Amino acid sequence: MATDTTPRSALDRFFKISERGSTTSREVRGGLVTFVTMAYIVVLNPLIIGSFAADDTAAHKDLFGGILPVDQVAAVTALVAGVITILFGLVANYPFALATGLGINTLVAVTIAPQMTWAEAMGLVVVNGIVVLLLVITGVRTAVFNAVPPALKSAIAVGIGLFICLIGLVDAGFVRRLPDAAMTTVPVGLGINGSIASWPTLVFVVGLLVMGILVAKRVKGAILIGVVVATVLSIVIESIVDAGRSLGVNPKGWNLGYPALPDEVFGLPDLSLLGEVSFGAWWRVPALTAALLVFTLVLTDFFDTIGTMTGLGKEADLIDKDGQLPGVGKALFVDGLGAVAGGVASSSSNTVYIESASGIAEGARTGLANVVTGLLFLAAMFFTPLYQVVPIEAAAPALVVVGALLIGQIRDIDFTDFTIALPAFLTIVVMPFTYSIANGIGAGFVSYVLLQAVTGKARGVHPLLWVVAVAFGFYFAIGPIQAAFG
Repeated sequence: MATDTTPRSALDRFFKISERGSTTSREVRGGLVTFVTMAYIVVLNPLIIGSFAADDTAAHKDLFGGILPVDQVAAVTALVAGVITILFGLVANYPFALATGLGINTLVAVTIAPQMTWAEAMGLVVVNGIVVLLLVITGVRTAVFNAVPPALKSAIAVGIGLFICLIGLVDAGFVRRLPDAAMTTVPVGLGINGSIASWPTLVFVVGLLVMGILVAKRVKGAILIGVVVATVLSIVIESIVDAGRSLGVNPKGWNLGYPALPDEVFGLPDLSLLGEVSFGAWWRVPALTAALLVFTLVLTDFFDTIGTMTGLGKEADLIDKDGQLPGVGKALFVDGLGAVAGGVASSSSNTVYIESASGIAEGARTGLANVVTGLLFLAAMFFTPLYQVVPIEAAAPALVVVGALLIGQIRDIDFTDFTIALPAFLTIVVMPFTYSIANGIGAGFVSYVLLQAVTGKARGVHPLLWVVAVAFGFYFAIGPIQAAFG
């Protein structure tokens, strides 16, 4: 029996909800689930680029000892994520939510800011966004997106699946770095001393089992139900055992978010960081250094987005018969605006989030889900204490489940052809092993072009892939280049 795709309302027509085989309730549910799995960024980003006080030993300071206050970073993080996510949904009509890019924010905090002021560091983030926008306007970014071979697109999706699974396992404390990793051949292990050993990690395990059962039984809202069940369980457990917060010193505490009723629910956001940006970095450090920093930001931003959109598009069955994502130019343009907006607001570059796959797994197929997610982010500016009740251990199972769904695309890769197998394999494993989508894509592209060339298939390689492979070679060599000209 054919599915009725006749639009039922103006909202349906605008977002093409029925046309994509979805319903309004699925989109709302998907948007809610995506927010729940992404909300941690409003807590995590301030911990990465912000600080509680300048005299804190762990404070992230700029060249002159300046800091970004945690409460202000939280406010602008939620604001930009909300606005850009809604804009993306309205313009691109895809359920791909955006927020501060992990990895890029660490690069800004650890590598860039210590060489200049925070305002100048964010100025480089703005320049990065402008360059990305120019690449979109000139068609370069879209052309590169479309030039990627189908096998590598599938490998990117699989790699992202493993990557977000690893993120979930690490965030939940199920996988941990060994204290003496430098003294042993085993860098990571199960929980603490080979056991899950903590109540928060137990919550993760129970949540994963509940969510897995619900997904297997095709229960509507399975992921959201799983997160809610795990959150309720965490509140009950914490009220009994008082596991406490982790804060980097208590390995058996809750990592992010705390499952207890907050002292207050509502608070006005402090948006003082808006507009605190400067382009003085080009005079603060040598121009070559500034250019290399921008190049690193652009390449990471560029390919993180391409990889993530590819994986999400395939998971949502939005890729057309030619293996392309329709209207990708508009999507990439809004993503570029997210980079600029993140710099202007001092929240760091915003980009598409792989956690959007959790909402897609709930049935989201249109930009309406993004509108829901974006509105929740805007509300989060005022209700930060409330959503912090959901611990990361309760949301992390969604990332593992989504990873299991994404890895199924490995069936589309022909591993009998080694010129495809090795690049695909490197793409898949380098992402989680280096904790970077861009690194995985770079390893895959460089090896693909090289193998195609030495086996007499160079003519079959799109010219843009040659350019990208060379760019990634330069990207991987940035460290030695900076050292040579330092």
